[in-house]
Amino acid sequence: MAALGDLVAIDDRTVLVLGQELDVGHDQPDVANALAHRAGDTLVLVDTGVTAAFRAALREAADRVGPWSRALVLTTHGHLDHVANNDLADELGVPAEHYVPAADLDQMRDPASYWVSSFDRITGLAPLPAPSALAGQVVSLFQPMRPFGATTRTYEERPLERIRIGSQRFTGWTFADGAVRVLRSQGHCAGHVIVHLRDHGVLHLSDEGNGACGAMADADQLKIQTVLGAVALLFEENEAAILTDGHTFAVRRGAAAVSHLDGLLEQATALQAAALGLTGESGRVRPSAFTARYAEAVAGLGVGGANPNAMFTAMMAVNQLRELGLRPESAEPDAPWSRPALHDPGPHSRP
Repeated sequence: MAALGDLVAIDDRTVLVLGQELDVGHDQPDVANALAHRAGDTLVLVDTGVTAAFRAALREAADRVGPWSRALVLTTHGHLDHVANNDLADELGVPAEHYVPAADLDQMRDPASYWVSSFDRITGLAPLPAPSALAGQVVSLFQPMRPFGATTRTYEERPLERIRIGSQRFTGWTFADGAVRVLRSQGHCAGHVIVHLRDHGVLHLSDEGNGACGAMADADQLKIQTVLGAVALLFEENEAAILTDGHTFAVRRGAAAVSHLDGLLEQATALQAAALGLTGESGRVRPSAFTARYAEAVAGLGVGGANPNAMFTAMMAVNQLRELGLRPESAEPDAPWSRPALHDPGPHSRP
């Protein structure tokens, strides 16, 4: 059974460092998987997780893929479970660079406010503490938290590049003479990127494949589904051979990776179809009732994604209502959601 900090050798220059699942009830933070890779003389770390134990595992992985004389630390997005050890870039003893997405800077500086805004949306929809209390509880799990180092910059300080991989066209940034490609995806959250290690065929999806429906307030369902389709095509065209991600603790190769990505897209369409059925003919629902039935649908379809729990399921439910085109009728707690009127019933519409 996989444990926090286990090292999975992908090839002689690439190691996946395994994280762990979230368990708020037992004060256990989730820890995202990270990659250690050597491109020429450059150590590449993709995400840094959280906890001192994971930091030690990262150092071991870095030593395993050596030798290297410079370092590049790449943050896929600003969520707590991916960024806490980012200052490791300052301790590697070699010239180092560290990049983070500009759109995620605010949440990295003030994660409590980011989580309060996420939990505000689900007040009364799940048996959870008040948003501020819950955000404080969640953030307190992720310690020590060091998301910035002396060399931290944003990707957006570099000129944006058009990156062609096979028949696919992306925008993003390249490093190590093009051997490391950072591709903008921005589905799981506003600043999200994925990473392609060109010469080794490794594609790190990070959290874009976390589940059939993004949970966070800044998630974009279309972008999630678009990047899953684009990545599947990279595997079909043999532009990528190995798929890793932030939370499933698995290394998928070739056809197995394509099957996994197609499965995520199938889950997304099945879950949206189930959600549509829950809105009824009127298309008007109370979010509390919808969330309860939505949780049953999620469980029945087996599409809870990474770290399934009542908190994330309620967040997914609110996003699903918006994806279906429904909007709250007022700012009152548990106010009904319905579809906006398509026609203005004002005087000009009268005969």
